[in-house]
Amino acid sequence: MDMELGSIVKCRNRNWVLLPSESDIYLLRPLTGGSDEVIKIKKGLSNIIGYDLPTERVVPSFFPPPSKEDFQDFASAHILWNAVRLNLRESAAPFRSLGRISIRPRVYQFVPLLMALKLDPVRLFIADDVGVGKTIEALLVARELYDRGEIKRFAVLCPPYLCEQWEKELREKFNFEPVMIRSGTISSIERSLPQGTNIYTHFPVQVISIDWVKSDRNKHLFIQFCPDLVIVDEVHGAADSYGGKSSQQERHKLLKEISKSKKQLHLIFLTATPHSGKEEAFRSLLGLLKPEFADWHFSELNEYQRGELAKHFVQRTRKDIEKDWESESCFPERITNDETYELSDEYRELFKKTYEFCFEIIKSSGNLEERKRRVRYWGALALLRCVMSSPSAAAIAIRNRITEQSGSEDDGDFSTFVFEQTDQRTDDENPIPPIEATDQTLPYTEKRKLRELAQLADSLKDNINKDNKLLACVKIVKELLRDGFNPIVWCRYVATAEYVGSNLEALLSDVQVITITGRMGDEERKFEIEGIDPEKPRVLVATDCLSEGINLQDKFDAVIHYDLPWNPNRLEQREGRVDRYGQNKRQVKAIRFYGRDNPVDGKVLEILLDKAKEIYKTLGTYVPIPEENESIMEALLNALFFKADAGSQLRLFDYKAFINEFHLKWDKVLMREKVNRTRFAQRALKPAEVKAELEKTDTVLGDPDAVRKFLFDCAQRIGFQIIKDKKRNNVYRIPLDSNSTSMLPDMIKYALPTKHKKDYWLISFDSPTPEGAEYIGRNHPFVAALAQFIFENALQNTSLPDSTKYVSRCGVICTKDVSSKTILLLLRVRYKFMQPTNLHISEEILVAGFSLNNNEILSLKREDALNLITSAKPDANIPLEEKKNILEEILQNFRGWDDKKIFTTRNDKFASETRQLLYNRAKELEDSHKRIRKAAALQIKDFSIEPLFPPDLIGLLVLQPVEKK
Repeated sequence: MDMELGSIVKCRNRNWVLLPSESDIYLLRPLTGGSDEVIKIKKGLSNIIGYDLPTERVVPSFFPPPSKEDFQDFASAHILWNAVRLNLRESAAPFRSLGRISIRPRVYQFVPLLMALKLDPVRLFIADDVGVGKTIEALLVARELYDRGEIKRFAVLCPPYLCEQWEKELREKFNFEPVMIRSGTISSIERSLPQGTNIYTHFPVQVISIDWVKSDRNKHLFIQFCPDLVIVDEVHGAADSYGGKSSQQERHKLLKEISKSKKQLHLIFLTATPHSGKEEAFRSLLGLLKPEFADWHFSELNEYQRGELAKHFVQRTRKDIEKDWESESCFPERITNDETYELSDEYRELFKKTYEFCFEIIKSSGNLEERKRRVRYWGALALLRCVMSSPSAAAIAIRNRITEQSGSEDDGDFSTFVFEQTDQRTDDENPIPPIEATDQTLPYTEKRKLRELAQLADSLKDNINKDNKLLACVKIVKELLRDGFNPIVWCRYVATAEYVGSNLEALLSDVQVITITGRMGDEERKFEIEGIDPEKPRVLVATDCLSEGINLQDKFDAVIHYDLPWNPNRLEQREGRVDRYGQNKRQVKAIRFYGRDNPVDGKVLEILLDKAKEIYKTLGTYVPIPEENESIMEALLNALFFKADAGSQLRLFDYKAFINEFHLKWDKVLMREKVNRTRFAQRALKPAEVKAELEKTDTVLGDPDAVRKFLFDCAQRIGFQIIKDKKRNNVYRIPLDSNSTSMLPDMIKYALPTKHKKDYWLISFDSPTPEGAEYIGRNHPFVAALAQFIFENALQNTSLPDSTKYVSRCGVICTKDVSSKTILLLLRVRYKFMQPTNLHISEEILVAGFSLNNNEILSLKREDALNLITSAKPDANIPLEEKKNILEEILQNFRGWDDKKIFTTRNDKFASETRQLLYNRAKELEDSHKRIRKAAALQIKDFSIEPLFPPDLIGLLVLQPVEKK
């Protein structure tokens, strides 16, 4: 028998909703369940020859009507209304994705989504500031396109060290089931594949290491079976380097081939540093979105070009967001301080002798060819930087300089061991290659000098009282811990991080000290971070292996730059680990830590970091350095080794003049960034418009306040405790001990967390979530289990013993809030969303209100009906039997639905008014969807929404007016 989509059917002794599916398949969703319980039944399964499978038959059914016995108080019907709303996943609201995500995005995070919905295909470049939430912005787009049926598969390409974080975000916040594809996982994934499939077609959601997939061996299959949407994170590392790094060129070549693989391919690029100071590299990325963008120069854009680019590119600072989009601050206040130390006599001696050694290296390179001379320069700077980092790093670097002589001055580009590149991950090992390549053989006298330096470094390492840098850092850490902060201590080298971490652990009692470096694998790093107790004081000592893209804001709120970075962009990336969306502390601290008499730190501050700080105060963010790293090296080299005497062979040029010119170029970049960020901050979209669409969605799905009220109401009805935390107003405790949970229904008990360190569970309804608490939103498993339990309990109410009847479907009150008898119907309505390429069934809960006055039935405005169900209060008692009689009289009007799918009633006014309400609502939804998709490039005229009949009569409430005396 043919049955209409969206209708109620029966199979396996259970009622289901019939969903769109393939021609030979029934796709069924439980009447009270969610999309995770959908099953497929092959048509004709019950008629297999020789077998009788009556329970497998799919036959028409109906939604069970309420009865006059099915009532309690008015509040129980309100709980039921919230339960059914929170149970919705296939939302009919303008933003379809909000029915399936487990966070509450901020208004500004919807801007890229609104931009994407106006593009076909979606080609979007999101370049918002560090810590703004670009991951959330991109996944909102992905979830929306997926839920609308516009994409079937999508992939996230990211650096390998970010794969696990993306996998976690997709799973926990956006309710996807991703597969993580990289060198360590590919073998096990391929073994699990069904025969005749591949990883790209079998798994709809993929997180892929861009460095794994870029190789010739792997990329061709990916491009052949490229998904509908590709998100590329840290895309600045895939810009065309024009003859530069081969790995970066390979990434760019991969993206170029991907962008051409499908005409309708959706592409989203993410980075906080879109051009790293090189506009031609930035244009190479823009050209992947639209080829003509590659030839447009930002400084020469006309009005048409600016308008076209603004459709695809968004770049906002935090100041932009808080000024234009948010009524309250959504980011912490960053307090920046400088803390200094003074070298001990022993450390000053180590620096002096190392400096003299490096001076001789540079001086002796005067007659070498340019390439070899540069390698000497890098080697000198690398050795000096290691020595001033820590005694441990100094000892390793010096000993490697003595013993390792296998390098060649012609071997590769060593600058990356010294200078932190913006477009690639920093190597945190001691820079052995440039040091060993500065010469092939060392004379005996030089080796003797280096052995003396190594012994001096060892003596400092073994006696920390001579290392004022470490002692000053310990003092700062103690002060931060005393003030309630949990800091990250950033180090440049592994040796330094291990040295600082081990000494902090020895000197700090009752404090967790965790050290993480690039020597650890991704799994080990993840294990260490997840093992941190958020309720105890803690310090993280880390190298820059964690400085890019990693979320640390939930456990840390301060940073100390133990080693100053030589790239200001790295400074922002480090601080952005704690100063970002999701940080619950209202203040975070960032401390630049340097030696007052440390010449290396002094020149880095003078040339780079002080200028970067000045720019940050002006613009509210850092801007890229406008020069190649070799120019920075040259400036530092001349600043450190320039001698005032006229006969010096090192007097290559006046470094002061060079620095002034360098800063002038940086100022020009600053002016360009100011203009660009003004143009591309997306002020054409208005916050009020976004908020209006969000409010419409909240009406359908329930906002965080609805979740809060629902949980507290359920706790009171079912018998579990929610206790306000004594320290924090927005945190609550749910006891998990056996005494508190023993009497709970199994479905609720099993939804509580079992693997918890304490006998209570900390929760919060605020997103971002306070430290140590878990966010409870509409899609949290506990809320979902509660909503489904309440819904099922209501439908079984009349067959349950009184002790387990928690809610009812009907209610009657006498209230001053109405002047005539008023009926509120809780209707679950299904809609058919029709587009040329797909068909979807979506749902919402409508509150339909009718006023009965002298046998005349008048429809209430929808907002008036909603107001009554949320705020009406009883003002007089009604005897039990009278309530039953009132309900029986009203329910006579709703005996069921006839073949024409209208109410079987004694008064057709109910039927006609209800049908008109549903048609009007369908038109309103259609207009709302078209409004957010409206754009010249999109054909939306073929899009339509129709209500499906009959709606489910979930509940019925009667409001009697208080009789006037």
